[in-house]
Amino acid sequence: MVPNVILRIRRSADRGHFDHGWLNTFHTFSFADYYDPDWMGFGALRVINQDLIAAKQGFGEHSHQDMEILTYFLEGRLEHRDSLGNGSIIRPNQIQYMSAGTGITHSEFNPSDAPVYLLQIWIEPNEYHAVPRYAEKELGEPTIGKLQLIASNDGREGSVAIRQNADVYRGIFGEQDEQTLSVGVGHRQWIQLISGELRVGSETLQMGDGCGIEGETSLSLHAVASSHFLVFDLP
Repeated sequence: MVPNVILRIRRSADRGHFDHGWLNTFHTFSFADYYDPDWMGFGALRVINQDLIAAKQGFGEHSHQDMEILTYFLEGRLEHRDSLGNGSIIRPNQIQYMSAGTGITHSEFNPSDAPVYLLQIWIEPNEYHAVPRYAEKELGEPTIGKLQLIASNDGREGSVAIRQNADVYRGIFGEQDEQTLSVGVGHRQWIQLISGELRVGSETLQMGDGCGIEGETSLSLHAVASSHFLVFDLP
């Protein structure tokens, strides 16, 4: 690793944690009643919440403004309804997108007898007071050992188009899979490990850990064990 690379490690155990009974949630960054001045976000990335929603429970109707909201589903089913008239059941291997813009109201409910496991992600937009919009995307079969683009500013490669000059990738790597990650001028990257064990440069991430990368270089991603993770390329 070259000397001008900065790695910021966010260990899983150091995240904000609240168990509300119906919702067991971990906050990578400051959110709602959890405040940590050292972790207010990373670039345009403002929220990563790891949520486990109990059976027959959910979030009642609430509103958002001027935020790009991605929900990455891992287990279970979630019923979504919003003020744009959308209503559907979201399942694993899908990503849900809301651009809150001037304002959107929605609710989320787990209709099943099993918990729902997901990551809720907020990214600050590069366009404010825009018309709200909504999308869902099937992610298809992953290519093991390769990063898959799932969200981008221009919707290329079948990704969800968001209002920010940011790319979001998912990685599903087998043990010993490796890929080089380039960090460009003026950008930074965040890696969130969902499961497994992943070496980023000289650092090793465990389940729930996150890592911020700044600098002009390339770093290797090496799966010490089979791993599932997200990579955010951010302004």
